[in-house]
Amino acid sequence: MSNTVARPAPPYAGLLPALGAYGIWSLFPLYFALLRAVAPFEVVVWRLMFTLPFCLAMVLVLRQGPALRLALTTPRILGALALSGLLIGANWLIYVVAVMEGHVLAASLGYYINPLVNVLAGTIFLRERLTRRQWVAVGLAAIGVALLAQGALETLWLSLVLALSFAGYGLTRKLAPVEALPGLTVETLVLLVPGLGLLAWQAATPQGLAMGTSLRLDLLLACAGPLTAIPLMLFATAARRLDFSVLGFIQFLTPTGLFLLSIFVFGEPLRPVQLVCFLFIWSAIAVFCWDILARRRPA
Repeated sequence: MSNTVARPAPPYAGLLPALGAYGIWSLFPLYFALLRAVAPFEVVVWRLMFTLPFCLAMVLVLRQGPALRLALTTPRILGALALSGLLIGANWLIYVVAVMEGHVLAASLGYYINPLVNVLAGTIFLRERLTRRQWVAVGLAAIGVALLAQGALETLWLSLVLALSFAGYGLTRKLAPVEALPGLTVETLVLLVPGLGLLAWQAATPQGLAMGTSLRLDLLLACAGPLTAIPLMLFATAARRLDFSVLGFIQFLTPTGLFLLSIFVFGEPLRPVQLVCFLFIWSAIAVFCWDILARRRPA
């Protein structure tokens, strides 16, 4: 008889999946820049339509059919995934509407606010406790976000809806007892009918559908499946393994990546308030990392 005792998962076992998810999301503008000829609503729908077959194929390859069947036949799990699917679908749509209406700052601000909402949700709903250094980091980040918010008070509600919907998605996925791949498959199934409705609506507009007009566009839109599924699966994995507060702080990597792309790739001007905001946020990240390292040394 073996005396081997199973070791508990390291407290930051989900760190690499989180870095992978947020890193991929920070590069999304490079992909969407290639789809300027496609209506934003159509891009959202094809993301959904190509994500579902990709997930089903992965379920077959990885032999996760029993886990998918369990998720579909267990009311508690199915209800949680229906909620998370609606939340991520709403987040996508709100983001697209914000961009279409010219509220790009409000949209990006939502993803600056989201890490702070995650920290708040972790302490309230999951009873996670932050150290003093972590609270200092939260305060520094809050000051940086507040500086940006001053320039977008009229559309602050839009930023808050974006932040709350994604934080709600992450919290639901953390609490749902299902692994990343079967969970994402069920979420895309939930969104299938609304997605088909949006596709029919887009087809009836004067612009029509871009799919089928160019082989290059068709291939780019087909790539939306894996490009959507892979970071969401990484995010769901990280959400199950990391403290929600830590997951939220890592998310600052995404708007930071977007910021760097906007300056060095897309040539947007750097405003002083943005620079000051990033100084506060990266100071907060430095304090947060310092706290993690300090607490790991004794262990």
